[in-house]
Amino acid sequence: METSKLSDLLKLGLTEGEAKVYAALLELGSSSVGPVTKKSGVSYSNIYEILQRLVEKGIATVIVKNGVKQFSGVDPVNLGRYLEKKQEELDDQKRLLVEALPRIESLGNLHSNQDAQLFVGVKGLIAAYKELFKDSEKGDENLWIYVHDERYADKSDKFYMHTWLPIVRNIKSRGIADTSYRKSPFAKAFGKGHEIRFADFPIFSHGEVFKDRFLLVSWEDPVIAVLVSAKHVSDNFKKYFESVWELGKK
Repeated sequence: METSKLSDLLKLGLTEGEAKVYAALLELGSSSVGPVTKKSGVSYSNIYEILQRLVEKGIATVIVKNGVKQFSGVDPVNLGRYLEKKQEELDDQKRLLVEALPRIESLGNLHSNQDAQLFVGVKGLIAAYKELFKDSEKGDENLWIYVHDERYADKSDKFYMHTWLPIVRNIKSRGIADTSYRKSPFAKAFGKGHEIRFADFPIFSHGEVFKDRFLLVSWEDPVIAVLVSAKHVSDNFKKYFESVWELGKK
């Protein structure tokens, strides 16, 4: 069979074996299994199964003549009905999926999903934040705790001013920093649209949480960020944050 013709049938959703057998039926007309096997090049062990599938799809017919099954391929013009049937089946499957989706999704809640990713360098940190906020929507809230350190203050301030702030522009954000950070350019800029409090006692640094994801950042050279997706980790950080928030000063 010409490759182009076989390709056309494959595009309609037929398997290679089905395409070869259907083409053989068109060329042979009404035929028993033997000639179809020889013409199509399909092995005898598979021919009956393929013929049965073609009959079920409505693109082949079978009759018994003198005790022998005779197969024929339907007129190619009728392949349109085959495609219509496929579309009907697909529509039915879509409807079933809509009905079953809540039940299927509930299976994912039967066990805890958690993973961790490591990001290195400033570009890696940008990628980490994009992953952290990948499904953010207006009204969502982000929580963070940061300890100021002169060793990397310039680098971190520039990053959070020019890269991080635009990312959280459309969500709510609350942050806690040590009191030495009160006069920093970032703290002043952040306080205009979000809430920040300052702690005059030792606090954890640098952690950030959004939904069920927790980001740990080290500003030592090179910058390293670890993004953990785990509900229990995020929930524990949120509890810690709220306890410090109550003690912090505006």
